[in-house]
Amino acid sequence: MAATRKPVVEVRRSQRRRRTVSAYRDGERVVVLIPDQFSRAEETEWVDKMLARLAAREQRLSRSDAELQARSQRLIGQYLAEYARTAQPASVRWVTNQNGRWGSCTPADRSIRISHRIQEMPDWVIDYVLLHELAHLVVPSHNARFWALVGRYDKTERARGYLEGVAASTGLVLAD
Repeated sequence: MAATRKPVVEVRRSQRRRRTVSAYRDGERVVVLIPDQFSRAEETEWVDKMLARLAAREQRLSRSDAELQARSQRLIGQYLAEYARTAQPASVRWVTNQNGRWGSCTPADRSIRISHRIQEMPDWVIDYVLLHELAHLVVPSHNARFWALVGRYDKTERARGYLEGVAASTGLVLAD
């Protein structure tokens, strides 16, 4: 088992910073920005928290196409079991060229593409987007039958609201 090395950490204290703590990578080093009034114990606590947050973020960003494919199989089994053959995609992959949608599906070749912009979003949002595209393999249009399939996912409305909020806050104009 390979040991994970703790990165070199540079702590920068700021008199202007009052309550917030942030961190970012600068090459091999992690820079943690903290308020000047923090004690050494608080500094240690926040450095550990921020290293954990950065690691979690990097883990989310390293999600692979194989993980996406496995996720699709789980979702088919859980929400589209009676359509297991029909909902089976030929390929599921992350793409970086989708700027007007979160995901897309081409029923003719059974391919699903998911925008890399959602890689950092919560798992339940990724599940919603992926299930939405899987449902297109069963029902290509956005008709009532399609929405009934997507509506089987218990967090559909929550995920749609989350995505609408992200789109609104970033000024993103999405295709219907």
